[in-house]
Amino acid sequence: MSSAVLTRKDFVSDQDVRWCPGCGDYSILANVQKVMPELGVPRENVVFVSGIGCSSRFPYYMDTFGFHTIHGRAPAFATGIKVSRPELSVWVVTGDGDGLSIGGNHLLHSIRRNLDIQILLFNNRVYGLTKGQYSPTSREGMRTKSSPDGAIDHPVDPIRFALGAGASFVARTIDVDASHLQQTLHRAHAHPGTAFVEILQNCPVYNDDEWIEVEDRKQRIANALRLEDGEPLVYGPKGARRGIRIENGVPSVVDLADDADPAAAGVALHRESHASPSYAFALASLARPEFPVPVGVIRAVEAPTYEAALDAQTRAATQKRGPGDLGALLRSGDTWTVEA
Repeated sequence: MSSAVLTRKDFVSDQDVRWCPGCGDYSILANVQKVMPELGVPRENVVFVSGIGCSSRFPYYMDTFGFHTIHGRAPAFATGIKVSRPELSVWVVTGDGDGLSIGGNHLLHSIRRNLDIQILLFNNRVYGLTKGQYSPTSREGMRTKSSPDGAIDHPVDPIRFALGAGASFVARTIDVDASHLQQTLHRAHAHPGTAFVEILQNCPVYNDDEWIEVEDRKQRIANALRLEDGEPLVYGPKGARRGIRIENGVPSVVDLADDADPAAAGVALHRESHASPSYAFALASLARPEFPVPVGVIRAVEAPTYEAALDAQTRAATQKRGPGDLGALLRSGDTWTVEA
């Protein structure tokens, strides 16, 4: 194991990065590579796992261990890696199609088990790799090659999906907001348990400007709600400040004068550590155009991890029954001899 100080270059592989020009994946990759050496984890202890899709090329571009696996099954592979080698830092990279369509069941179970892994879900609301069909997160009415008259499916919301699965850490960030993305990655890695991060990501070819209201810096001020633990839910530029009030679990928008006290107007304080997910669900319901898009850590609570519980169970069984003997196990009970 090398003791040399790592830099971003140490996490850049020798593979040519092949995404469409302008794809948000470039920004995500650059920021992940920037953050990796800051985490203090040796490269040989880092694993990136992906399924199928544009985002799933990620392991090729990281100079770490990696697995490019089966469509939707990255969480299952990551589970096996983490429970067998709990000291590893395991990152799952998936997309809205890979993770929430064919992979929805695997994603749900990895989240509910609370494995100590990081799940990065790139959401561009379209199938990019297969040339522009509507995805599980596409808006109703979206016209694509597979929905020429408009999609009629009700979309899946990744944040509410994760909360419904019992996620202990849920966050949302934006591909081109480098500072916020890096902060979110640090928070996700530091969380002991499954850290689910939705990254709003632009597909310039098949769904360009889907998130322009929060990707564009000028529009972001009025359309994004930046979440800070313990701070009021306030957004908007000077002269057009607004706040979010939550009464009986129902959010609403209130106008605020520049010198107004948010607390006096009933604006809610952000608390990411609420034991009940009901507050987080209220935040997750905020969406344009009526509400701003919440970005930041939506929920972060402590909960036992799956691998810790499995280790404790294994130790208890070993103490009770003694060390296992695979040969004896295979020859126990009914056996048959097959002769030619």
